[in-house]
Amino acid sequence: MPSTDTPRRLPTLLAPLHSALWYAAGFSIFVNLMLLGPTLYMLQVFDRVLSSRSEATLAMLSVGVAIALVAMSAVEVARSRVLVEVGRRIDECLGETVLRHIVRVASAPAPASPSGGLRDVGTLRGFLSGANVIALFDAPWMGVYVIVIFLFHPALGAVALGGALLLMAIAWSTERANRTALEQLAESTRRGAQFVDQGLRNADVLNGMGMTVAFAARWNGLNRRTLDLMQTSSTRAGSLLAASKFLRQAIQVTMMGVGAWLVLDNHVTPGIMIAGTILFGRAMAPVEALIGNWSGLVAARGAYRRLTQLLPAAQDSGERTPLPTPTGKLQLERIALAGRSPDFPLLRHVDFTLPASKSLGILGPSGAGKSSLAKVMVGVWAPSAGKVRIDGAEIAQWDVQQLGPHLGYLPQDVELFPGTVAENIARFDTQAGPEVVEAACRAHAYDMILKLPDGFNTLLGEGGIRLSAGQAQRVGLARALFRRPCIVVLDEPNANLDADGEQALVLTLAELRQERTTVVVITHKASLVAPLDYLLVLREGRMELLGPRDEVLARLSGSAQPAAAAELMQGAA
Repeated sequence: MPSTDTPRRLPTLLAPLHSALWYAAGFSIFVNLMLLGPTLYMLQVFDRVLSSRSEATLAMLSVGVAIALVAMSAVEVARSRVLVEVGRRIDECLGETVLRHIVRVASAPAPASPSGGLRDVGTLRGFLSGANVIALFDAPWMGVYVIVIFLFHPALGAVALGGALLLMAIAWSTERANRTALEQLAESTRRGAQFVDQGLRNADVLNGMGMTVAFAARWNGLNRRTLDLMQTSSTRAGSLLAASKFLRQAIQVTMMGVGAWLVLDNHVTPGIMIAGTILFGRAMAPVEALIGNWSGLVAARGAYRRLTQLLPAAQDSGERTPLPTPTGKLQLERIALAGRSPDFPLLRHVDFTLPASKSLGILGPSGAGKSSLAKVMVGVWAPSAGKVRIDGAEIAQWDVQQLGPHLGYLPQDVELFPGTVAENIARFDTQAGPEVVEAACRAHAYDMILKLPDGFNTLLGEGGIRLSAGQAQRVGLARALFRRPCIVVLDEPNANLDADGEQALVLTLAELRQERTTVVVITHKASLVAPLDYLLVLREGRMELLGPRDEVLARLSGSAQPAAAAELMQGAA
């Protein structure tokens, strides 16, 4: 979706659909006009053909109604195709934009739960391309049909109008009775699905520690509430649907009875009696369909409302002026980062400058904010206060697509995506070729990858193999080094490595220093600190020490609290 100068709301994003929806509405007008054909045919057969016994008249009427029905069917097909295209365009207009927002928000310090955004797109697509929207287009014709019945006879029109008002009252009652229950059902369903997703991501823990039964019991508790809400809403909806069907049949019988009485008094013909009854049934059909599928209408309305709220946040702030290729100078200006609780911020007034081509090691106990700082450096998290600058430009001023290739980031928990090893290293860039092999060589992971079943073409994820934690970390390092980024941030890059893997990492860091790449390493290992220029010690989100490597190590060695020093750097002193 191209960026614009101002964030666009959902109605603007759906503007390309307006013409298609107007076409569908126009087709609905034609379809409903043609549906008057069988009613008028029946009227003429009863009132003219049977009385005149004219075969020619019957033939002409039959040909005319056949033409109307064929035309109606052709337009129905066209309307269906237009609505299918509307569904496709909804995904094209919203899908990618919403997904980018979901990915961005999912890595926030206190992530919301935006994963329903794509489900909302699917709900809106299903509504606007299915039978519900057709019933919505046809429902206003109830008034037209009631007027035609009035033209037959005011008494028949009065019965039809009363029935229409009663059905509308049932529709309103359905809305009032089920709206809250349906919204709660959707939320409960979303929470249950999210719980299962989290469990599947931690299946090893569940199976390894015998937590599967307890996990399933916990899900069953969540699902029981979903079932209770579903039962409540379905029972109400079923009762109201049964009431609407009873009412429609009762009114049709009433119309038939009133019509028969009028025929006996010679106020109307038998044809009018039959035609009026059938026409009323046709008028009520779309309203009854809406009542029966009211949950779909409520779900689509809720999805539209949520997407309207989400889209301004999902839109890019606008086109950014391309900046020169960065050299790697990294500045953090009084960075603060709020956590889940305002009383316990993750970072407090972190302020330093790392010159281009220099390297920095970040030390600190668990919970000191090291990983949080790494995420702020590469723009994964936006700081609550302060600025992150790359080559003097605030990171928010960079276009993400322009800056991303110049940053290499290896998170503490490495996640690889379904696809081949080569696709993961290439960051899913389909134009990558020899650069994939180059990145693997720079990460000293080339030989390890060749030993996989299909080498660089080894499939990961479903249908493929599962790498060990150390193998995944080495592939993740190759991904971070793809196309020689000028800034590389590594968060505990040796956490899962064996001796060979750690030696390969040490060689990679030495080569990055020779290539004058700006490197930030979060570690506790002295072997990784040795080739670095500067060290930063964090504690409780604050900068405790910052300076050249040897000076900081000397201060740690002479610390009056050797246990604390050992915690910061195992064996570094």
